[in-house]
Amino acid sequence: MKETYFVILGLLKESPKTPYQIKKEIKELVSVLVGIKATSIYYSLRSMENKRWVEKFIERKKNLSLRYVYTITPLGEHYFYQFLYKSFLNFQRPTFSLDLCLYFMKYLKPKIIQRRIKARIFIVKKLIKEMKHAIEVFKNEKPSSLKMLILQHDLKMVETEEQFLLYLLKKYFKK
Repeated sequence: MKETYFVILGLLKESPKTPYQIKKEIKELVSVLVGIKATSIYYSLRSMENKRWVEKFIERKKNLSLRYVYTITPLGEHYFYQFLYKSFLNFQRPTFSLDLCLYFMKYLKPKIIQRRIKARIFIVKKLIKEMKHAIEVFKNEKPSSLKMLILQHDLKMVETEEQFLLYLLKKYFKK
């Protein structure tokens, strides 16, 4: 939940936004960088409004329709910076869902393990392809953009998992 608050506050720090704009930016951009789903923003916005981190304004468009626009408050900026400063020093060992599977894989038949590892390799390769494509897209952005660096970092971690899975297949399932 804290990450959702952090991302929404960061997006609102850039500029005031409607919930639709926030969802769209999370879906198109931020979800590539972090694992946040755009579906949880309404609860988060309401919660942050209650905490006085964001304010909601009604904006009337030219066609007379009304829409809500959210903006970050000074208190919200304070918490945004707290999240930002803490995040730099909050290092946790990366964990993968595979870790627990490996620990308990002795309870599965070898053929099933082999099939599952191959399926995971397929998924990881697809993810690597998508990440490389995203990196190509971000290459056209201004040089100060860190999105490409973040994706490159994540790509290295996913490529390392692919190498490990291939090693695992080779070591435990020799033909």
